[in-house]
Amino acid sequence: MPDRSPKPPSPELVARMQRLAAFIVANAERSLPLAVLAKEAAMSAHHFQRVFTAVLGVSPRQYQAAQRLQQFKTRLRDGEAVLTATYEAGYGSTSRVYEQVTGGLGMTPSAYRAGGAGESITYAVRTTAFGQLLMAATARGVCLVEFGDDGDLLVARLHDEFPRATLVPASESAREPLDAWMDALDAHVVQGAPRPELPLDLRGTAFQIKVWRFLLSVKPGRVVSYGELAAAIGHPDAVRAVGSACGANRIAVLIPCHRALRADGSLGGYRWGLERKRVLLDNEKRGG
Repeated sequence: MPDRSPKPPSPELVARMQRLAAFIVANAERSLPLAVLAKEAAMSAHHFQRVFTAVLGVSPRQYQAAQRLQQFKTRLRDGEAVLTATYEAGYGSTSRVYEQVTGGLGMTPSAYRAGGAGESITYAVRTTAFGQLLMAATARGVCLVEFGDDGDLLVARLHDEFPRATLVPASESAREPLDAWMDALDAHVVQGAPRPELPLDLRGTAFQIKVWRFLLSVKPGRVVSYGELAAAIGHPDAVRAVGSACGANRIAVLIPCHRALRADGSLGGYRWGLERKRVLLDNEKRGG
């Protein structure tokens, strides 16, 4: 029986889609309908949509939305007023921007502009068998889990991400759940207890969140290659984009990007160090 699986885009088409992606980035504030982009690519709208999605891992519309959000975030971080940033980034109204981007920011635009001003983020640092562990949470859920060798450096990173937020050490906070969440995560990592099902405050592009949500379905003791993950979410040619999404994950273990490997079974990368990735996988294989 002949192989009817779709052929990957040619190098020429990949290069053309990358040029169009750069065009979208350069014109993120403009309205770029599919017909306009297809004409720029010298392709039919249907063909362009299919090839762009295969190469970039997201549709042209999703890619535009992600770039517009990134531009909006940059303007807010640079101190622009929310209204100015809204229109300069190409959003038609403040109501649209609040509908579309609050989930991607993890807080309201005004709070993000102020470096998290007005937001309370509770955090805790403790020593584990994996080194120093920091967990931070907003009212929406866990927004950051980091491993490192220096607890002060982990806290500094949190301050860099939310320079004007009210960062409250868990020991000084009335929000007791964070301590229990830390206990549950520590028990999972060290003792092999089930991964705790905690509320998560996910912030990323539509494609990144799709990757992270699939990783949540991968059971302990099992692994998936970046290629298998890409195929599972419907974007078999977006292997590199999947790897980048794994690398962008800021919520260690709770989003188990350590279960994603290269096609040859090698570890690939891991934000918190390959030795931690290796130990996590070994512990899961043994069932704790």
